[in-house]
Amino acid sequence: MKKIIICDAIHQKGFELLRKEGDIEVIDAVSLSKDKLLEVIGDADVAITRSPTAIDEKFLKNATNLKAIVRAGVGVDNVDLDGCSKRGIIAMNVPTANTIAAVEMTMAHMLSCARSFVNANNNLKLDRVWKREKWYGIELSGKKLGIIGFGNIGSRVGIRAKAFGMDVLAYDPYIEPSKATDLGVEYTANFDDILACDFITIHTPKNKETINIISFDEIEKMKDGVRLINCARGSLFNEKALFEGIKSGKIAFAGIDVFSSEPATGHYLLDLENICVTPHLGANTHESQEKIATQAAESALLAARGISYPNALNLPIRAEDLPQVIVPYLELIQKMSYFAAQINRAQIKSIRIKVEGNISEYAKSLLTFSVVGVLKESVGDNVNYVNAGYVAQDKNIETSYEENPTSSGYHNKVTVTLTTTKGVSSIKGTVFEDIEQRIVNINGFGFDFKPKGKMIVFKNRDIPGVIANIATLLSQNGINISDFRLGRGKDGYAMAVILVDESINKEMLGKLNSIDACLWAQYAIL
Repeated sequence: MKKIIICDAIHQKGFELLRKEGDIEVIDAVSLSKDKLLEVIGDADVAITRSPTAIDEKFLKNATNLKAIVRAGVGVDNVDLDGCSKRGIIAMNVPTANTIAAVEMTMAHMLSCARSFVNANNNLKLDRVWKREKWYGIELSGKKLGIIGFGNIGSRVGIRAKAFGMDVLAYDPYIEPSKATDLGVEYTANFDDILACDFITIHTPKNKETINIISFDEIEKMKDGVRLINCARGSLFNEKALFEGIKSGKIAFAGIDVFSSEPATGHYLLDLENICVTPHLGANTHESQEKIATQAAESALLAARGISYPNALNLPIRAEDLPQVIVPYLELIQKMSYFAAQINRAQIKSIRIKVEGNISEYAKSLLTFSVVGVLKESVGDNVNYVNAGYVAQDKNIETSYEENPTSSGYHNKVTVTLTTTKGVSSIKGTVFEDIEQRIVNINGFGFDFKPKGKMIVFKNRDIPGVIANIATLLSQNGINISDFRLGRGKDGYAMAVILVDESINKEMLGKLNSIDACLWAQYAIL
């Protein structure tokens, strides 16, 4: 059994998800001292951590069996990524679970910047002063909002701002302009255009390119009375420049949830009146904490089973060097390849991928992930992103990729074709709305399902009663069907993908294959 250790407190839903898996042992180390944690970490295959646990040299030295770490959250300041890489430990985070929470926190600060309601509240509630004329605000409607960074969070802020009647301008050199314009948002490649807006909010990672992206020179170019919001990362706005800008009146109001050094209880910005501050609450909703825990648990399961490593931060192919659109395809193609290997279990002859659309130029990188996915079924932990090509070559497996800048039917599409001594399996997939992974075709049969969960793949003659026979057999054996997807061909055959709640053993698989109309049935888990 694979062992997953939980080092820090996460929402109970994460524990529940892990504990219901029969092939996983959960080690609850939440209440252990950090010294005691070092004594038990050696048995773990995967660790789930949060900020209280430092993934440092001492931790890694004791984690002798560790294959992966999941940071349940976005920030990885407490993780020694270089140390992990040297030991072959893949480090992951959970970057999208708090998206809606961060978006709504941004909107709260934006409204506060417009109406000063925090100050008005304190004036009435704490000072017991009823002075309406002091707190005249402005309306969001008709104002121009500049958004720096138009990813998962920035784009959703833009949608909500438009609902308030704002004109929205996006600046992000790493996206296609159509991502903004398709949402009715204006796009600019000129950063000075952002500086001319009435409101400016930032939603970028913290790196050498974005630290102090707003400083003295940028504030000087802004219009008088501008309002600034930062709910992303500390140090994106130069805090001294922000202080001087607010103090001089150049900046009418600011909304700040993050600081360069936290906790910031003694920060000089807190002395100013025209600023609304919160103690880094962007992810602090009950819903986001549940999402963080469940997504961290799901990532840990995938890593423990060697299926994929969602949001890996230290792969040889650095995700930060790739456009955001390619990252979900890396995970998708590895899942598709692992899926193909499970439904076509035999000696592997070749692995071919076809990459269509704007992502086609990254076909070589995608091939690496595909080879890892296929070989995990037979080689297990002995294959990784560094040695995948060598392992395939050693086993006389041909690998190749095809690039096609145009795509039929989808903006981008990837196809994995796995040839074994038993036959050929072809799996096609795509990603909707940047994050929604889908398998859309299996061996010529059209589908639309998420590559996730326990599933039976069943090919049969397309005659009446087959679905009823499958459902009856599963029901008689205490196996619950959670979803049923059917693909029909023109040659008198059909294929079903049946998602189930329980594992399927060899005996059960044999019973499914014995159904009269069945050509073959296989079990796969993703």
